[in-house]
Amino acid sequence: MADITVNGRCIDGIDLFVFDKDGTLIDLYNYWYHMVEMRARRLCEECRLPAAEHMGNLMSEMGIDIPNKRLKPEGPVGLLPREVVQKAAEMYLEKQRCVNAGDICFRVFKEIDAVSADMLDKLVKPLDGALDLLRSIKFTRAKIAIATTDKTQRAELAIKFLGIGHLVDIVVGADKVKNSKPAPDMLEFIGSSLNVGPSRSVMVGDAKTDIQMGINAKFKASIAVCSGLTARDELAKLTPYIADDVSKIRIG
Repeated sequence: MADITVNGRCIDGIDLFVFDKDGTLIDLYNYWYHMVEMRARRLCEECRLPAAEHMGNLMSEMGIDIPNKRLKPEGPVGLLPREVVQKAAEMYLEKQRCVNAGDICFRVFKEIDAVSADMLDKLVKPLDGALDLLRSIKFTRAKIAIATTDKTQRAELAIKFLGIGHLVDIVVGADKVKNSKPAPDMLEFIGSSLNVGPSRSVMVGDAKTDIQMGINAKFKASIAVCSGLTARDELAKLTPYIADDVSKIRIG
C-alpha cells in the first residue's frame, strides 16, 4: 500500500496504480511520429501516390501536427483506438481513388508493426522519472498496470524493451475490452484481474480520456500529467491532481 503526494495534495492507501503508456511513461511524439511516418510512406508506395505530395497529408489525417512537432490534441493517433487511425488513413486514400484502400491499410499497418519491432531503440524513449517512479511504487508492494489505446501486444513489447516487465503486473490495450477510453472497461478489467477495488486505485494519464476513464471507473483519484497531449487548464477542469510529469509524483 502506498501514499502519494501530487502538488502538495496527499492521496493515501493506494494498492493499484494504472498508467497510460504514451505521453505518460513514454515520449508520445517520438514514438507515434515515426510509426505514422512509416505507415504513410508505405501507403503511398502501395497506392502509387507521390510521397512528396501525399505523405504529409496522410500523416496529418492520422493525427501528426508536423509543423509544431506534436500530436494533434484531438487525435486520432495516440488518443483513439488503432481502428480509428486506420480508418482515417483509409478515408484519405479513398479520396485519392485508391482501390481497396481498406485492405491496403490493414495490411500496411500490420507490416509496420512487424518492421518496428526491430527498431524499438529508436521508437521507445521513457520520459524522465518514469522508470524511477515505477520502481518506487513496486517497493511499496502496490500493483502496477498499463491501460493504453495501443494494441496489448505492442504495449507489452515496449514494456519488455524498457526492461520493466517485472514491475508491471498487467498490460491492457483497447483490443482487450469492448469499449476503449474514456469508458471504464479497461480499469474494471484490470481491477478484477488484480483483485483491487476502485477505492484503492489511481489512474495516471496525460489525456482527458485517461482522467475521465478514472472518474467513470470511480477510482479514488485520477492524476493528470502535462507531458503529453493535453494542456494543463483543460486537465484542471477534470482533476485537482496535476503534475508537470510523472517525476513530480511523490511516493511515501
